[in-house]
Amino acid sequence: MARILITSALPYINGIKHLGNLAGSMLPADVYARFKRLQGHEVLYICATDEHGTPAELAAQKDDVPVQAYCDEQHEIQRAAGEGFTLSYDHFGRSSSSQNAALTQHFAHVLEERGLLEERTEKQVYSIDDGRFLPDRYVEGTCPHCDFEKARGDQCDNCGRLLDPVELKNPYSAVSGSTNIEIRDTTHLYLLQSKMQDDIREWVEASTEWPQLAKSIALKWLDEGLQDRAITRDLSWGIPVAYEGKVREGFEDKVFYVWFDAPIEYIGATQEYSEKLGKPEEWERWWRTDKGADDVTYVQFMGKDNVAFHTVSFPVTMIGSREPWKLVDRLKAFNWVTWYGGKFSTSMNRGVFMDQALELLPADYWRWYLMANAPEGSDAAFTWEGFQAAVNSDLANVLGNFVNRITKYCKSKFDGQLPAAGAPGEDEAWMEAELKTRLKTLMQHYEEMEFRKAAAETRAIWAAGNEYLTRAEPWVKYKNDVDAAAVGVRTGLNLVALFGILAQPFIPTAAAKILDALGIPEENRKMPNPDDENLLDALPHGMEISPPDVLFSKIEDAQVAEWTERFGGGQ
Repeated sequence: MARILITSALPYINGIKHLGNLAGSMLPADVYARFKRLQGHEVLYICATDEHGTPAELAAQKDDVPVQAYCDEQHEIQRAAGEGFTLSYDHFGRSSSSQNAALTQHFAHVLEERGLLEERTEKQVYSIDDGRFLPDRYVEGTCPHCDFEKARGDQCDNCGRLLDPVELKNPYSAVSGSTNIEIRDTTHLYLLQSKMQDDIREWVEASTEWPQLAKSIALKWLDEGLQDRAITRDLSWGIPVAYEGKVREGFEDKVFYVWFDAPIEYIGATQEYSEKLGKPEEWERWWRTDKGADDVTYVQFMGKDNVAFHTVSFPVTMIGSREPWKLVDRLKAFNWVTWYGGKFSTSMNRGVFMDQALELLPADYWRWYLMANAPEGSDAAFTWEGFQAAVNSDLANVLGNFVNRITKYCKSKFDGQLPAAGAPGEDEAWMEAELKTRLKTLMQHYEEMEFRKAAAETRAIWAAGNEYLTRAEPWVKYKNDVDAAAVGVRTGLNLVALFGILAQPFIPTAAAKILDALGIPEENRKMPNPDDENLLDALPHGMEISPPDVLFSKIEDAQVAEWTERFGGGQ
């Protein structure tokens, strides 16, 4: 039994997440966690809401509520959305926790002791009317290079040049629109990433189990040279720049930068979980290599925009501390799920969001389509027509119809009892050979975290079961040879059980309905061994079965038209 630590990128606190967010980190992490649990391994799947930073402050201000109250409400909304999608977090924490605050302050203290932090005074835009320093993206003005009038302080969307907000001509506050701004000195703590350049490169190049996408992004940053970066901000909402309760002099009105504290919350959330269990030291066996974490395999899931922070910045913190922290072993990065030519977008309200999706259809419909269409090798387009086709073909026809046909036939012809009569023949031998080959391939895809291929192979196994029934024809044989029909029904019911077991990582609710209908005990729902000799005769002869309710309803053209009208698409 292996020990596997899984984290998915933390969803930001301001607003429910869209299906692109779900498909790019949380859902594949859940599928992998379920698969590994079904293999019998010890798994810890950790996630949390990322709650600090300017957007949270401004969203609370817009709603006219204290930022803590805003985050409390939004955390519960996101927790409920994850539950609605049956995401099997062991713990869903909060980066605003006291555990994360103490850890963040600890890391900053240790990094400074190691000579990796220093104070630097810089110029920054201050809005007099807003009464605050403005982060880069909250300053807008005219680009000094191309004269585009809506350039942001960090980048011009017209010419693509990276900018410093103090370079903008005619700058104004994107928060209030005020032009009453000035350039002021402010002092921040800088993490000296440049000093860690060789250490990080050595670590990245030694990482053998990262996909090309992740490794290429990390090496691009390293090739360009790691830049020192500020890890504090002039904000009131966040983790105080303090250590052991004492605020750093001159930093009374500052907090740690959200991108410094957010990844540390992976550890903080594990501490939260340990304390909830009443085992406050339990977290150490997952995160401290001197306390047992050296035998843990740590797997991270994220969208490609988060790769640099997880392959460079967070490792600078962990490795730079010179403490025995568990570093990531395997990193799975995803491209974008696109929405009719553009990106899903929270800020622009483009696409379908998790709560809206669950109003339309149960979670399994979305889980299947998003993973069968996972944005792994490239961006993946979400379309209503593609969604409809995948649900109707894969789920309703190939899986649902198979389960429905054979369980109902057993009920009507064999009194709902698994028949014992008859001996297997060439059709059963063909099916067994298909399973041995395809199950090995399926397990390999899971191990390599290739979820699109795993979904395709799962569907191929379901399709092979349908072909078996076409070959075996128990309903035809029943007229002249009941024993021959019994073999087909018994084999078909064993396939139903197997299909339910294989479906668990992708569509857990439907899988549970299938396995419950057959009365399969929890301890017998583990992933099968492809070399098992009795895959097609594992169920006890004479066992009672009951046909489940319809597993999946087909999506009608009228529904697609209605959803297209409501959410857009197709234009």
